[in-house]
Amino acid sequence: MDRERAMKAIGEFLDAIGEDVSREGLEDTPRRVADAFAEFTSGNAQSAEEILSRTFSVDGGDMVVEKDIAFSSVCEHHLMPFFGRVAIAYIPDKKVVGLSKLARCVDVYAKRLQLQERMTADIAAAVMKYLSPKAVMVWCEAEHTCMTCRGVKKAGSKTVTYKVLGNFPAEKLAEAFAFIR
Repeated sequence: MDRERAMKAIGEFLDAIGEDVSREGLEDTPRRVADAFAEFTSGNAQSAEEILSRTFSVDGGDMVVEKDIAFSSVCEHHLMPFFGRVAIAYIPDKKVVGLSKLARCVDVYAKRLQLQERMTADIAAAVMKYLSPKAVMVWCEAEHTCMTCRGVKKAGSKTVTYKVLGNFPAEKLAEAFAFIR
């Protein structure tokens, strides 16, 4: 990110909406907003492959479920936050990954300007590509401030998305959903 250019643009934006960028409360706002967006988009500089590359051999293929992985992201349509939780269920095929790596994989995709639907699909695709499980399911529930603080203003409403890849037997998929709930 070009920090100086971002700070200048944020200052110009504040001026365009009628704010006095030189007033005490706003004088350092362009820097703070630039720093915040550097953090919000830090996933652009990360790779799921790097995070999911350290695996461990396993015998058998019992399902692994990690749930309630908290995340926050920024909606690319309004540049407003959305936040929630993700669950990842997969059926290993000879290898698993450390559990913290699944949470870090979520952050790779959440820390980008994002759509919830794409984030859910990208996490599932990364787990499938780099762990090569028999199947993976990613479930995401989020509250979008672009819907709760503006527009229709429906506070508390949540959006659920999920993506299933591979050969996930119906009974195992039902079991995964039961664990998530």
